[in-house]
Amino acid sequence: MTISAFKKHFKAELSDLYTESERAFLGSLFIQKIVGFDSFEQRRFSEQELLTDDEQKLCELVSELKTGKPYQQILGETEFYGMKFFVDENVLIPRPETEELLEIAIREITNSENKDSGLKILDIGTGSGVIPLVLKKHFPEAEISSIDFSEKALETAKRNAAYHQLDVKYIHADYLTTPLTEEYDVIISNPPYIGIEEETEIEDSVKGFEPTMALFSPTSDALIFYRKIAEDSKEHLKKNGLLFLEINQKLGPETLELYHYFSNAQLLKDLSENDRFIYGKK
Repeated sequence: MTISAFKKHFKAELSDLYTESERAFLGSLFIQKIVGFDSFEQRRFSEQELLTDDEQKLCELVSELKTGKPYQQILGETEFYGMKFFVDENVLIPRPETEELLEIAIREITNSENKDSGLKILDIGTGSGVIPLVLKKHFPEAEISSIDFSEKALETAKRNAAYHQLDVKYIHADYLTTPLTEEYDVIISNPPYIGIEEETEIEDSVKGFEPTMALFSPTSDALIFYRKIAEDSKEHLKKNGLLFLEINQKLGPETLELYHYFSNAQLLKDLSENDRFIYGKK
C-alpha cells in the first residue's frame, strides 16, 4: 500500500467518527509518527510503498481509533502550550481551555508584586502535570507543589517533569480530606467539576477512555472542591495572593460567590463565551 492509498483508506474507515479536516490531520499525524515523514515528505513521496511493518502498525492504529479511543492516548503524547506531554488512560487529555487558564495565570503572576520574591505555588489535581510544568517553565525560581489522589496520574506527571527537566514537588493525597500546612502566593486548580447528573451529556469517547475520577465530582455536590479551596484560601493563601480556577460553565455565579471575601474576584469567559474561569486576588 502506498502512502496515498493509506490516506484514502484512513479517511474511508473513519468517516463516521471524524470530519474531513480531522481525518486529514490525523492521517498525516499517524504517518509522521510511524513512517517519520512530515507533511511535505508525505506529499513528495505519496506513491512510495509503505514497509510491511509500517503498514501493519498504521492499520492497527486505525482499528484503535475506530473504538473511539482518543488519538492522544494512542500516540501516548500530546502538545500543550507548545510543550510535549506524555498522556495515558490515567490522566485527562489537556484541553484548550486549560491553556487559556494558564495564559491568565502567567499574565497576572507576571504583573504581580510577588513575582520576584520566591513564589510558592500550589496546584490542586495535577493529572499529567501540565499546569505546574508550564508554570515552572515560565517561573523557574518558583517553588511549586502539586497534589493528586491518583498514584498513576502522579507517575505520568513525574515522567513529564523528568522529560522537561523541571522540578515540581508532587504530593500523593486526597485533597478533600488533607489539611494544608503551608502558605502560598498562588493557588491554581482544574479540579473535577462535572456533576454526576451531567454524565449523560458527556461523550462516550471521553467517559470510556479518560479517568472518571478526574472528570466527575466525587459527590452530588459539584462544587465540593471549590468549597474546600475557598476555605483553604482563607488561611493558606497569602495577602495579595492569587487564585486561578477552571470551573463548570453551568455554575459560574455559584462558584464565584464562594470567593466573595477576596478583594477582587472575577468570573471570566473562555474563547467560546462560556463562564469558565475564576480569577481572584485576596
